Amino acid sequence: MKPIQHYKKEELKHMTANRKQEFGMLFQKLKKKKPKNLDAIVHALHNEAFDQFDCLDCANCCSGISPIVTNKDAERLAKSQKIKTADFISQHLYIDEDQDYVFQQTPCPFLMGDNYCCAYDSRPRACREYPHTDRKRFYQILNLTHKNCEVCPIVFAITDELTKMDW
Repeated sequence: MKPIQHYKKEELKHMTANRKQEFGMLFQKLKKKKPKNLDAIVHALHNEAFDQFDCLDCANCCSGISPIVTNKDAERLAKSQKIKTADFISQHLYIDEDQDYVFQQTPCPFLMGDNYCCAYDSRPRACREYPHTDRKRFYQILNLTHKNCEVCPIVFAITDELTKMDW
C-alpha cells in the first residue's frame, strides 16, 4: 500500500466521485461473489494503513459526520458529563431520518482543537468501530464503505488497493 495522505473531506468526496464507477463495480462484484478471503485481505490492509496513518492528523470523521448514538451510548456519555441522560439527549442529540440518534452539530461537540476527543473513553460505539474496516463479514457493509471513502483517507486507500486485486 502506498503511503496514505491526509485529505480534507471535500478532496476525498471529489476523489471518490471521480472513481464512482470503478468503486461501484468493485463493491457490486464483492457483494455478488462474497470472497471467502475478503475479511483477511481487508483486515491486513486495515492494519497496514493504521500503522502508517495517525487519525489525529485528520479527524474528518469527527469534524464532518455524526455517528449513530445508541441509548447505551447516550447513558455513558451523560454519565461522563455528569448530567442526566434525558438532559444529554436534549442538549446534544436529535433523531434523524432513519430514526437514529445523532449529534445535533458537526463537528462533534467533543472534538477538541488538537483533534483529540474529550469524551474518548465514553465515545459512542460507532466512533469506537470507525472506519469499520476491521469488522467481520466486511461484505455486509460495502455500501457504508463506499460512502466512507468520501470521509476517511484509510477507507479510500483500502478501497483503492481492493480495485487492484483480481476478484
